[in-house]
Amino acid sequence: MNTEVLRQAPLFSGLDDEAAEALSASMVEIRIRRGEVVFREGDEGDQLYVVTEGKVKLGRTSVDGRENLLAILGPGQMFGELSLFDPGPRSATVTAVTDCTMQTLNHAELGSWLAGRPEVARGLLSQLAVRLRKANDVVADLVFSDVPGRVAKALLDLSARFGRTADDGVHVHHDLTQEELAQLVGASRETVNKALADFASRGWLRLEARSVVLMDVERLRHRAR
Repeated sequence: MNTEVLRQAPLFSGLDDEAAEALSASMVEIRIRRGEVVFREGDEGDQLYVVTEGKVKLGRTSVDGRENLLAILGPGQMFGELSLFDPGPRSATVTAVTDCTMQTLNHAELGSWLAGRPEVARGLLSQLAVRLRKANDVVADLVFSDVPGRVAKALLDLSARFGRTADDGVHVHHDLTQEELAQLVGASRETVNKALADFASRGWLRLEARSVVLMDVERLRHRAR
């Protein structure tokens, strides 16, 4: 495994070469096909996953069958870390959006590797704080922001992680269907499509298949506030 990709994961960003090599040797590589479920909400598990190639989506399902996407993760991002310290039912379902390669680490391997590495514990606390802050932001957005504002914010977040700057704008190949994008925003597909069409008519973006080109990032930033 490329240890530079491993270091992109917030928990492991401060590792020196020795620690990164030791961690890499403890991890197991798995490959997941597009549409395949890594684990389901409620499953028991004690493994952490680091995405090295591809994208996955984290989602939850309500009792009446409605789905909500919590996050889209790509290379260098991790999920399942809570189970390493508090093994128990998974809090979300994780599904591959594209073909993916991941590295996994189980509870027992982490325990032996953590010994004598307090910097990793600090990294974990920082990562959990980031997750908590993001969760608070999501709740605030659902309460205080309208759907177009949430759509603009979601597109900017996707562009920051998956965007590629070109002469005609920022190309964001997010690999999401219209329904999945609506689930990520927490609104109906019709309402989200209306917001996207409005942005397109204003010349702020161009819609393409499972992707979007952001042509006026500043206007989108202003709309996301």
